[in-house]
Amino acid sequence: MADRKTHRRMTSAEQVRRSQSNHGAAHASHATPAPAPRATSRTSARHVASRSEGAQSYSARLKKKRRGRVLKVVLAVLLVAFVGVGAAAAAYIVKINSAFQQDVTDDIRAQLTEPVEMQDPFYMLLLGVDKSEGRAEDWGDSTVNFRSDTIILTRVDAPAQKVTLVSIPRDTLVDMGANGERKINDAYSIGGGAYMMEVVEEFAGVDITAYAEVDFEQFTSIVDAIGGVEVTLPVAVSDVLAAVDLPEGTQTINGAQALGLCRARHAYDEYGGGDFYRAANQRMVIGAIIKKVLTLDPVSMLNAVASMAESVAVYPLTANDIMGLAMQFKSFDVDTGFYSGQTPTISTYTNNVWYELPDEDGWREMMERVDSGLPPYSDESQDFTHGVAGSIGVSSGDGTSTGDDDSSSSDGGATFSGNVLVLNGTTVSGLAASKSTTLEGAGFSPYADSDSSTDHTTSAVYYNGDARSAALGVAQTLGIDEANVSENTAGYSTEYDVVVVLGTDQAE
Repeated sequence: MADRKTHRRMTSAEQVRRSQSNHGAAHASHATPAPAPRATSRTSARHVASRSEGAQSYSARLKKKRRGRVLKVVLAVLLVAFVGVGAAAAAYIVKINSAFQQDVTDDIRAQLTEPVEMQDPFYMLLLGVDKSEGRAEDWGDSTVNFRSDTIILTRVDAPAQKVTLVSIPRDTLVDMGANGERKINDAYSIGGGAYMMEVVEEFAGVDITAYAEVDFEQFTSIVDAIGGVEVTLPVAVSDVLAAVDLPEGTQTINGAQALGLCRARHAYDEYGGGDFYRAANQRMVIGAIIKKVLTLDPVSMLNAVASMAESVAVYPLTANDIMGLAMQFKSFDVDTGFYSGQTPTISTYTNNVWYELPDEDGWREMMERVDSGLPPYSDESQDFTHGVAGSIGVSSGDGTSTGDDDSSSSDGGATFSGNVLVLNGTTVSGLAASKSTTLEGAGFSPYADSDSSTDHTTSAVYYNGDARSAALGVAQTLGIDEANVSENTAGYSTEYDVVVVLGTDQAE
């Protein structure tokens, strides 16, 4: 967890004990409404079944809101982050930058004053808001009129080739200080995206350095532009209100089906609160899109980016930043590096309102794992949606990667694997990219960038932790003298196994 934050304990949640009834079974039961004040009337039911009284009103709202409002951030940002665009895309950089930031408010710009250090893990808030064009026309554009229905805290760790998504239920009860204890999705209506970032930072105990928000009405065209995505459903998903009817099993779905799958709540009425299963499906669809995009040719990738650039607001990442991430994630394995989970909460029905009370011990443990680069859950049993909602990637365990041992060598104790930060310490354009290609061919996972100084004459290789053998492999691959290999005490990033600073001797 980040040092500058401390986890906020909510007075209301302290009354809940973790020794309550079995987690999975209680998720499927209803709590009894209580007329007493909220602080004393909470039930002990965990994740009770979907709100039975909500189906009728939901149906009426559905006719008005047209496309729905699920995931509105996540797909656009993550998809772009993993899209590799070639030289043919250069003409679109200015246009994409403008499109990404045209709807970014001054409050968000003021909130995010620090640059995103993409050489290190960073957190992004991916936000979906119930603000379609129709609603904006009826109610106006003010954030007071809207709430965020999809809240996903995302950790991007390029050096380790990992991405973690943690859904925060929209009904989660949090302490907003002067604004009182409220559902977390109220934060958007109070102060827009900037205030939502403040609330989520405090709730999760991490620093958020990037933000994205997108209207999800373009979702179907995005999925269709990449030729559909493959998903595996443990159970059939049929929901008239979400306009989806999909069988159990592995199948390729189109944009309309993906949208319905991400909106479906009442398909899970018999299992418990539909919001939680819907959120799991949302994360699965994101992973499926990323996985599909990584197989596309550059032209198809560029078409996918073009189809979403007008519907997403991103800050402070630019197109250049996103393409830099794409370079580093081009070998990303969704099946092993995509982590997924959601905030552990306890459902309660109080004064005719549903709330999700954070399981504070469980939430603290989860965020400690996420912040350490581990999957959200220590054990599969903690994910009550497993085996019912869809999933992709990894949700539990120690996150141990496989396959690196095959690249080891006995050549002078050198190994030829690991994450390498390649810094251009010269004025020679393209030097880091060129040497990164060489390192990749040898078995490393490199990331090219520029050093703060461009007057290096002799190249140097630094290693972190016990990665000396990998540093020797880097030196051998680039022809750098072993005498120039040393432990990283120079202040370079510690998120990589090896950091190589290129001097003019590498340009000869």
